[in-house]
Amino acid sequence: MTRANFWVLGVALCTSIGMVSCGNDATSTQATDTPTSGSIRIGVDETFEPILKSQVDTFQKLYTSAHINAAYQPELDVMRAFMADSIRLAVVSRELTAEEKATLQRLKLEPFSVRIGVDGVAIIMHPSNRDSLLTTAQLKGIFTGQLAQWNQISPGNKLGAITAVFDNNNSSTARYVQDSVNNGAPLAKGVFASKSNPALIDYVATHPNAIGVIGINWISDRDDPNVPKFLKRIRVAGISPKATGSTSADYVQPYQAYLAQKLYPLRRNLYVISREARTGLGTGFATFAAGNKGQLIMLKSGLMPAKGQIRMMDVKPSL
Repeated sequence: MTRANFWVLGVALCTSIGMVSCGNDATSTQATDTPTSGSIRIGVDETFEPILKSQVDTFQKLYTSAHINAAYQPELDVMRAFMADSIRLAVVSRELTAEEKATLQRLKLEPFSVRIGVDGVAIIMHPSNRDSLLTTAQLKGIFTGQLAQWNQISPGNKLGAITAVFDNNNSSTARYVQDSVNNGAPLAKGVFASKSNPALIDYVATHPNAIGVIGINWISDRDDPNVPKFLKRIRVAGISPKATGSTSADYVQPYQAYLAQKLYPLRRNLYVISREARTGLGTGFATFAAGNKGQLIMLKSGLMPAKGQIRMMDVKPSL
């Protein structure tokens, strides 16, 4: 990504926002940052901490005058900070609501968002649990409390009560499950939060009856030294979108290829949302994340880039 590309995006943004927002806002006269220099605070949904640390580190190595202070928090806290103007940039798995857009427009701000990747929500469990193939209908039963015992999933399963665990009460994974798995139904009363993604993995790894929900970038990047350690301690479930009549081929794990082919049912988009009223460092970082280098980092991490082609190969074993 060249400096010229940063400024081209900046000009386009100014055109869409209008001359008042780009040149006459209260912050423009005090701003000292550019698309590749200065300092900025951003908020990142902690579900995406591994991949965004790679993005931020690479950006700062390429542009040594840029300093990005990233706060990794639950999604709800990130968006509260964004709306309160404590941060200029948010990295989350949803776009702004109509109410949030209206609030910013009343402040004469036109926020912009860019999709930078496709993430998956992984279902993890203890390695001793043999019921590692689940349908989305069974997941809904578990997370609404209709299926409360493992023997309701499989009559021979003697693990007892199902304990469902999320990373945080205000996390995007909890919101995703309630919205997209439960179809809006509330989470079961017995569901609880472990307060962090590593703590979630630790809990599932030490409790055979547990089932956890985690963003796949915590377990997808095999070059991350923590990922093989995590995978040795837990099992990643295969999920089928079919309510009944599923065969073994219908159950897929959240691998990159299945995200690309849209076969894995628990998919969601990843966005960078900015409230910058000018072409500043936030715009520069958003451009980088959506550009070639940022998308290659996304590809390497095991997520699906928003742009670019993925080559699929069917490898047959030699006879």
